[in-house]
Amino acid sequence: MAFIRKRRLERELYSKERFSLLLLNLEEYYFEQHTASHITNKGCRDERKFRGSLKICSKSIIFEPDDNIQPIIKIPLRDCVSIKAPEDNEANNPFARDTSGGISVVCNQVFLIKERNIIAPYKTVRGRTEHLFQLDVAGKLGDVVQTLHQLYRASCLDKMGDQAAMITAILQSRLARTSFDKNRFQSISETLNMECKAEMVTPLVTNPGHVCVTDANLYFQPLNGYPKPVVQITLQNVRRIYKRRHGLMPLGLEVFCTENDLCSDIYLKFYNYQDRDELYFLIATYIENHVTEHTAESYMLQWQRGHISNYQYLLHLNNLADRSCNDLSQYPVFPWIIADYSSSVLDLTKPETFRDLSKPIGALNKERLDRLLTRYQEMPEPKFMYGSHYSSPGYVLFYLVRVAPEYMLCLQNGKFDHADRMFNSLAETWKNCLDGATDFKELIPEFYENDSSFLVNSLKLDLGKRQGGKMVEDVELPPWASGPDDFLQKSQEALESQYVSEHLHEWIDIIFGCKQKGSEAVAAHNVFHPLTYEGGVDLNSIMDPNEKVALLTQILEFGQTPKQLFTVPHPRRIIPKLKSLSRTSSHSVSITESPVSPNEESFEDLTEESITLAWNNIAKLKLDEQYKIHKEAITGIAVTCNGSSVFTTSQDSTLKMFSKESKTIQRSVSFSNMALSSCLILPGDTTVLSSSWDNHVYFYSIAFGRQQDILMGHDDAVSKICWRDGRLYSASWDSTVKVWHCVPGETLSNKKHRFELLAELEHDVSVNTIDLNAANTILASGTKEGTISVWDVTTATVLHQLPCHSGTVFDAAFSPDSRHLLSTGEDCCFKVIDVQTGMLISSVTTDEPQRCFKWDGNTILSGSQSGELLIWDLLGGKVTERIKGHTGAVMSMWMNEQCNSVITGGEDKQIMFWKLQY
Repeated sequence: MAFIRKRRLERELYSKERFSLLLLNLEEYYFEQHTASHITNKGCRDERKFRGSLKICSKSIIFEPDDNIQPIIKIPLRDCVSIKAPEDNEANNPFARDTSGGISVVCNQVFLIKERNIIAPYKTVRGRTEHLFQLDVAGKLGDVVQTLHQLYRASCLDKMGDQAAMITAILQSRLARTSFDKNRFQSISETLNMECKAEMVTPLVTNPGHVCVTDANLYFQPLNGYPKPVVQITLQNVRRIYKRRHGLMPLGLEVFCTENDLCSDIYLKFYNYQDRDELYFLIATYIENHVTEHTAESYMLQWQRGHISNYQYLLHLNNLADRSCNDLSQYPVFPWIIADYSSSVLDLTKPETFRDLSKPIGALNKERLDRLLTRYQEMPEPKFMYGSHYSSPGYVLFYLVRVAPEYMLCLQNGKFDHADRMFNSLAETWKNCLDGATDFKELIPEFYENDSSFLVNSLKLDLGKRQGGKMVEDVELPPWASGPDDFLQKSQEALESQYVSEHLHEWIDIIFGCKQKGSEAVAAHNVFHPLTYEGGVDLNSIMDPNEKVALLTQILEFGQTPKQLFTVPHPRRIIPKLKSLSRTSSHSVSITESPVSPNEESFEDLTEESITLAWNNIAKLKLDEQYKIHKEAITGIAVTCNGSSVFTTSQDSTLKMFSKESKTIQRSVSFSNMALSSCLILPGDTTVLSSSWDNHVYFYSIAFGRQQDILMGHDDAVSKICWRDGRLYSASWDSTVKVWHCVPGETLSNKKHRFELLAELEHDVSVNTIDLNAANTILASGTKEGTISVWDVTTATVLHQLPCHSGTVFDAAFSPDSRHLLSTGEDCCFKVIDVQTGMLISSVTTDEPQRCFKWDGNTILSGSQSGELLIWDLLGGKVTERIKGHTGAVMSMWMNEQCNSVITGGEDKQIMFWKLQY
């Protein structure tokens, strides 16, 4: 639990100190501190002196007594009447007789905080009072008073923009006079690569200082030395680094030393994007050889195939969308899942238990939505449907006030919210989100984690008394939860349930995807104030500093919409239907199959298990035999059902039949003097089809050893052929794919095949490869210019068309479950497309072109340009094994149904037989 874990860590590190930056106002800086004494009732019999620390801040003076019983004193500079160091010759000077280093502060208002070290709303003391502070080091008195006078003048300016400008000038002057202390380097041999000014960001707080990056470490040294002199991160430990949008400006950078944690190790905000980008480059360059960078698409593929949970996927999407636990205006957003807070038993098998994930919170109640839409129609531009957001600092702290009360006090000027508006009950909060006129908030990650402390008032905070006299204590849970831990456990189960897995993509469309903006957002009733969207306002174009400060404050308090990650509909998750399959198996049931009954487990299940076993051990593929059987590159391989005969085609224009048993060539046929491009064997093992560059497809009778028929169906070379259910699919450089119905000739007579053209799929350029899904309803084609097209064969219409590659597409194939399409091209890339949505969901760069491949949905066995066989972890985007093979490009590849035997054909004119050796 990122937020709470960070709070606990801070308490452990600095448990002796009551002061924190949360005592400052928003956008306030802590400049320096001095050991001093606070003197009360000076010159009187009850004069008292309290030792402590005097903090000089940009908008206030704070005194922290060493005695925890005494309250921390906060004096706003805007409420000061005078700040001075009394002169020694003043007769009535209370410091004159025995005190030096004294400062007198006269003010109209003071706040008393953490009296008896109890976290509670600030006590306000109004009326003119004088506070005397005596510095331990009297020599600093002049500098301190001069600083306070500067800051006091800034606080007295009428306009907020002018105040901010003057304070910024003071801050930049201080930063310019200092630099990073190189004595803080971990080693004297470290080489400095960059140093610049920046601010460390934590929730509601920014702390200015100096950033330094060497060849080994990243350092941040706070200007004020708080909370510690230097923050140091070893570059070798960095796992992830993200550019962030902070305050609507591209100035943030967040560094993680963990793979799957939302809590970063440091979040920095820079004063210009050039410094940010340079530091990002230095760190990214250092770690690029150690860490694989993940995109939203790569995480999507892992999620679709069940390799990461719904919870993990949402965390990753939040991270990629600029959501950070260090920025409460962009805190990670999670959905309400459960809609039943009244039943005694939570039934996760009933759809009505769950919230409708296809709609934003504001659209769940039709009556409320109708009222909002009426207002929306009457509203002048810019229009918006909802006057508040689903995520904002106030909403985050609404949920977390019991574990982060100081953050709530910081946000709300030293006060808790009214007791009746607190997070008192799950049922009440859900009801208000459904019915409230201005309440559209979603949830936060903590509701699906393991730490339930945010539901319990373990700090015994006085959060007020509700109407009816009841004190605000623990959060009231639904009847189906036996306690806070049980509530979180059941919430986790709901998030990972089948219903949510089947519908979570709909919520992702609303928050991170295609329904976040534009006409899709309007249709989905998902329109918020324009200022909440990335790019909704250009702060650099606003010249009036007062307008800029007011606008920024409004935006940060209101909340921000996540960065848009997807612009097309998000694919569904693949839900395995066979219980016998492991969770990580990619061989899920195809779209056309139905669930197997418990008593039907037999051959199919054993086949699935053997395939999974084979792919899990694919790295153990060993070369068994190799033979040079052609005079040019081998372009196609087909094997009879019993495995005894191997047919190959080649650019030498021949079709050859190789006997595995006798290890000899038994047939060699030449149909023309043009190259052959591919081959296949028809069911029954009686006929071989070969495609040729002479525009024809040849039918060869194995039994009679002669050419049986010719299909003259194209105007240019035929590049690839497929056969399914009595239909021939032919791809050609004439920019078409044709679908033929073939009625076989009777082999004992002279009757020829009859060909009926069923469909012609037209392309703009030459088609180089094709593949069909398991149901034979969808065809994928790849062209010489890199376009992948997905066709509905039943209607001969194109479903999706994507410019995936730059250069020729060498090979393309559907995953066994037909959900994804993998392609490889001349541009040294693997690309994965979600078949349902047409979204490009993964891209893996290779060192050299991969000419052909087989895959199981997760792992790829590919043949490379240099002749190696490579095994790829697609989800990790890396090669896991290299196997030495041909001396030229691997041009074709065949794999048996059990996936434990492979034959490859190469540019070196050889065929190689490979076997798995467990």
